[in-house]
Amino acid sequence: MHINQIELIASYWTIAGDTYPGAPSEISPFSLQARAEAASKAGWRGMGLVHADIIDAIARHGLSTVRSIFNDNGMKHLEVEFLVDWHLEGERRQASDRMCKELLEIAAEVGARKLKGAAGLFEEGEPDVARMRDSFAILCDKAKQYDVEVAIEFLPFASVNSIDKGIAITKDVRANGGLMIDTWHVARGGMSFDEISKIPLELIKGVELDDADHILIGDVFNDSTHHRKCCGEGELDVPAFVQAVLDTGYRGPWGVEVISAELRKLPLDVAVKRAFDSTMAQFQNARF
Repeated sequence: MHINQIELIASYWTIAGDTYPGAPSEISPFSLQARAEAASKAGWRGMGLVHADIIDAIARHGLSTVRSIFNDNGMKHLEVEFLVDWHLEGERRQASDRMCKELLEIAAEVGARKLKGAAGLFEEGEPDVARMRDSFAILCDKAKQYDVEVAIEFLPFASVNSIDKGIAITKDVRANGGLMIDTWHVARGGMSFDEISKIPLELIKGVELDDADHILIGDVFNDSTHHRKCCGEGELDVPAFVQAVLDTGYRGPWGVEVISAELRKLPLDVAVKRAFDSTMAQFQNARF
C-alpha cells in the first residue's frame, strides 16, 4: 500500500458547518450537495451521515437525488450515525430501535456500509458486559440484514470508555461488529497509542483521526464537542497513532472527525480542504 491509496472519509461534524452534537438543530446549514461537491473537490472519498441531517435531506430531495449526489461526487464510503441506548430497556430502547431501523434502511438505500454508535453514553460505573454483549449481538444481526457493519466507539464520557472494555463488549460476538478507534478518544481516555496493538484486526471496523491540545477545555464532553483540532494542529502525536493502527494490519479508509468551534465557522470549501490536507500530511512518513 502507498500513501496515494489512502482514502479519507469526512465524518459528519467535520464538514457540517455551524452545528454540533446536541445543538438545537443538528442539521447542517450547508446543503448535502454543497458538502459532497466540496468534499469531492478536496479529495475526500466518503462522508458521514447523521440521522437528523440525512432524514432532512431525503425529505427535501428524495432518495433518488440523494443517491445521485453521493455517486456523482465519488463518495464511495458512507456511514450512518449515531446510535445509543441499544443495550437498554423501556422507552429509551424503543427510541433507539426506531432510529436504528431508520438508519439501516437509509444505509441500504444510499449504499452506506457502516453504522456508528456508542455503548453506555453518559452512564457512570462499570458496564454490564454480559447484557451489552447480548444486546450487541441483536444489533449486529439487525445490521447484517442490510449488509452493514456496526462500529462502537469507546468514549471517555461513557461506561465503555477504554480499549479493554470495548474489546470485552464486542470480541467474538458477531463478524460484522467491532470498534471504531478515534485518536481523541484514545488520548482523552488516558490510553497510550501502543494499546491499539491489543485490538484484533477483525474488530477494527473503522478509524477516525483528529487532534487536541494536552490541556482539557472545560469538561471532557465540552472539549470533545467544541475544541478538537485538525490533525497536526494540536499536541497529540497523530503520526504515531496512524502507525499504531497500520501496524495492526488495518488498510481500510480513514475517517476524520474534527468537531471544532473554530473549524465550523469557516467557509465550507476552506474547512473541507484544511481538514483534508492536514490529515494527509500525517501519512507522509508512515510505514505501510
